[in-house]
Amino acid sequence: MGTASAAAVLVLASVALSAARADEAQARALFKAMTDYLAAQKAISFDYDSNLEIVSTDKQKLGLASSGTLTLNRPDKVHLTRTGGFANVEAAFDGKTLTLLGKNANAYAQTDQPGSVDKLIDALRTKMQKPMPAANLLVSDSHASLMTNVTDVKDLGSGVIRGQECNHIAARSDKADWQLWIAQGDRPYPCRMVITSTDIPESPEYTIDIRAWRDGAQVASDTFKVDTGNARKVDLSELANFNEVPAVFEVKKTVGLAK
Repeated sequence: MGTASAAAVLVLASVALSAARADEAQARALFKAMTDYLAAQKAISFDYDSNLEIVSTDKQKLGLASSGTLTLNRPDKVHLTRTGGFANVEAAFDGKTLTLLGKNANAYAQTDQPGSVDKLIDALRTKMQKPMPAANLLVSDSHASLMTNVTDVKDLGSGVIRGQECNHIAARSDKADWQLWIAQGDRPYPCRMVITSTDIPESPEYTIDIRAWRDGAQVASDTFKVDTGNARKVDLSELANFNEVPAVFEVKKTVGLAK
């Protein structure tokens, strides 16, 4: 065995030993503190950067990068933007109507969707195939949403993201592994989430980095409306490239927990 190979074995052994010693009770407590904090917030806003890995039929991993903003007022209002290489989109929900605007296409669609943000998130994912970024963190009970079928949780110590010291935890479920970096202090908001889809060949990942976090009175006022200007109104099915996976790709299977 060469020197480089021996070093790799030592690193892998060290990682396995550290994981075995990780404190599950502490990890679960850190996660519960974050979800309790999120559930208590009536208004939050943040900027985000996301990277969605897709796997081609010849097993090449490709990353699709986007950035955007999101404002949430519980229980029934949300406004978000997302700009990527294929799309520049905006969506707003005022508790009754969802408006989706594709700025590149200069087209928008509206649909009646009365109810809470939780109901909207579910409808976007299951009926419209247009999932919301960080949806698992934004539902009213993110603890239940993320802990479903979780079999193992680890406390991996500290990490630093954009200068913010974070608690780093990891979990495994039947279809996905996920990691969370949670800001330390009295506002334990999520700084980064990485989801690895273990039930898809090549295990693609979805990463969302959250920055410029605001809550309570820090959140700027929002009309939760979209200025459609001179955009033409179309059917919801005609809004191409609203998803993070653009229409130029033929989707065979999606990451189940990523949004």
